[in-house]
Amino acid sequence: MTDKERYRELCKIEKTIPIFSKDWWMDAVCGESNWDVIIVDKGGKIVGTLPYYVRDSKGKKSIVQPVLTQKNGVWIGYPIHQKYAKKLAYEKDIMNSIIDKLSELKLEQYNQNFDYGVSNWLPFYWKGFTQTTRYTYVIEDLYDIDNIFSNIDSKTRNQIRKSEKIVNIKEDMNIEEFYKLNTMTFNRQNMKIPYSLEVVKQIYDACSVNGCVKILFAEDGEGNVHSAVFVVWDENSAYYLMGASDPNFRYSEANTLLIWEAIKYCSKVTKKFDFEGSMIEDIERFFRSFGAEQKAYFNISKYMGKKSLIKIIIKDIYNNSDGLNKLYNKLRGK
Repeated sequence: MTDKERYRELCKIEKTIPIFSKDWWMDAVCGESNWDVIIVDKGGKIVGTLPYYVRDSKGKKSIVQPVLTQKNGVWIGYPIHQKYAKKLAYEKDIMNSIIDKLSELKLEQYNQNFDYGVSNWLPFYWKGFTQTTRYTYVIEDLYDIDNIFSNIDSKTRNQIRKSEKIVNIKEDMNIEEFYKLNTMTFNRQNMKIPYSLEVVKQIYDACSVNGCVKILFAEDGEGNVHSAVFVVWDENSAYYLMGASDPNFRYSEANTLLIWEAIKYCSKVTKKFDFEGSMIEDIERFFRSFGAEQKAYFNISKYMGKKSLIKIIIKDIYNNSDGLNKLYNKLRGK
């Protein structure tokens, strides 16, 4: 049995593996032949994994994030009642094994986002990797929906109430119609949509088979669709994967209402709600207004090819040339 086959079996039974690292999710967003997995064993038991998407450009392989996949990276299976000091040593051992196997792949570049549940990246730092902190926003407990609503910013609550008078919430929009509406969202910002209809269909079909997807949309009395949201979930959390809005109906605040309806729906099927974050200020403010908690997660990267390292050095010298000249002149007393 190959490592990939073993991983598929693990994904069937291990509930702590997030949806974005599941084998069937990777099939959907990467294609079955375009991803693989690193496995770490202890005593014949899988204790660590790193599923990854390989992008091949002119014979140079890089590990990068697949489309519509906010994070995946390292997963570790911990022993029960493990002491903290031993936990750190355990993580170091498993991560070092993963890093050693990464080095065998002869990559040009490595770049992955780890789940926010991974708080220790030191073993990667010690091996020359770099880290950029990114943020998502999460409602940690969906149990008390009334309490969640009371924690929402008053302005956002008013937008929800306003929208309830304008639109009706419906379920299971046609996937082609969703994608068309989703494209409008990008067009309004003069941006090209970064994923294809085919990929969205593959995600929807895979999640439908696994019973973990819902599309909600807002429609007015004349049949106009104002907005739609696409959410997925696993055992532990729901994820706001995509949103879509017709720019002609932004006044209705339907997207705000839809997110609230998605939170209510997901409270029946899982424990948390992850907005999937954004480093864009306006979007961050909007997600935060729902009373969600800020969660940091790590982007881990490393340039591994020799030519890539040379490019970095040249770029660094170029970007800092003014500073180097000023330092040189200062040392000369000018």
